[in-house]
Amino acid sequence: MKILAAPDGPAISPVDPSGEWHGATFWLLVLGAGALALATLAGIACWLAKRRNTLHKLGGKRGPDKALVFQPPRRATAVRSPGSATHYLRKSPSPTAPTAPATSPPNAPIPPQIPSSGGNSPHTPTAPEPAPLSKELADANATEKPNKPADSDNNEGRLGDLHFKLRYENEKNALVVSVVSCQGLPGREPAGPDPYVKLQLLPDKQHKVKTRVVRKTRCPVYDEDFTFYGLAPHQLPAITLHFVVLSFDRYSRDEIIGEVVAPLSTLQLQSGEAMALCREIQPRSLKMRSVGRGEVLVSLCWQPAAARLTVVLLKARNLPKMDVTGLADPYVKMYLLYNGQRIAKKKTHVKKRTLNPVFNESFVFEVPAAPNAALDHVALELLVLDWDRVTKNEVIGRLELGAGGAGSARQHWREVQAAPRRQIADWHKLKE
Repeated sequence: MKILAAPDGPAISPVDPSGEWHGATFWLLVLGAGALALATLAGIACWLAKRRNTLHKLGGKRGPDKALVFQPPRRATAVRSPGSATHYLRKSPSPTAPTAPATSPPNAPIPPQIPSSGGNSPHTPTAPEPAPLSKELADANATEKPNKPADSDNNEGRLGDLHFKLRYENEKNALVVSVVSCQGLPGREPAGPDPYVKLQLLPDKQHKVKTRVVRKTRCPVYDEDFTFYGLAPHQLPAITLHFVVLSFDRYSRDEIIGEVVAPLSTLQLQSGEAMALCREIQPRSLKMRSVGRGEVLVSLCWQPAAARLTVVLLKARNLPKMDVTGLADPYVKMYLLYNGQRIAKKKTHVKKRTLNPVFNESFVFEVPAAPNAALDHVALELLVLDWDRVTKNEVIGRLELGAGGAGSARQHWREVQAAPRRQIADWHKLKE
């Protein structure tokens, strides 16, 4: 090795022995790390290849790198019933549907026909009679309607029948009323009404109950028991059961189908024994059509400067009887209409058990202000209702006062417009 000498210092070697040793170690470490990485990658590749081959042999499970393959949908197979020889499950019969005759398998032997003692031929099959709801209801139908034909052609005006049972318990001084079912209710086909039954004890009208709503049927079955406590045996003859059958309506008032009145004075209740009864449902609106819906006395005062209409509801008279006791619980609800839309409402207090209520209540309505405030686009709607604690209140009659009215209502409204700041009262008949 040649040594170069510097002019002003000692001789220097171009390669340091210690530097050569450090450089070789570094390159050895780099080569070792690269070999280790290559070995790791090779091992992972081998493992993935073995995994793929294993899944392919087991039945074609799709791996993460296998493309989706379209498979046709499986054909639906019927479920077999474990306890029957037929291929499909049997459908449970509907409680209101007529019973269908049983069908036999095609290879089953035909049973021999047993000749009957009547006039029918032994080769003529007879239709099976439908079973009644219960033995007690069958006895009630046989005792109370012996002359009623099985198939009646004149059922257009009928509202159906109500089946119920009564039982009195002396130990508890309790009367148990069981609302069983309704049969043959009117309704639009094929859906039918949504009926329920409301029950109250008259004449007190203190105990009021109702059944659940049964959807879309003309023959609802309830089987609900209602127990009324605190009734001594000597009080039973003065009690009358008042059933009202209604059809539930989610968006408006429930429709009244009819009612059944059953006074206990005509029944002989034995302690602990249930009595099954069947009563025909009677229409409720016939009384209102024959007697009328009554009249109301209303006083109006128009103040154009303040744009206020003062309404004084004085009293009503000759309201129709809403129950068998000849009484009602009336109150009045009022709506202010502007261009045909309701913008305000008021109502009076309830007057209990009277057909000639006296209200003497005053209400003030704010009429929408205009350049020239007037009553041309304003109307007043009055509804007389019968209050009920349990169900929706029933409308007795209605009255509309305004420029678009008729008869005395229109004349009264014109007088109020012509004489502002004066109270003008008049009687008006309620309409349906």
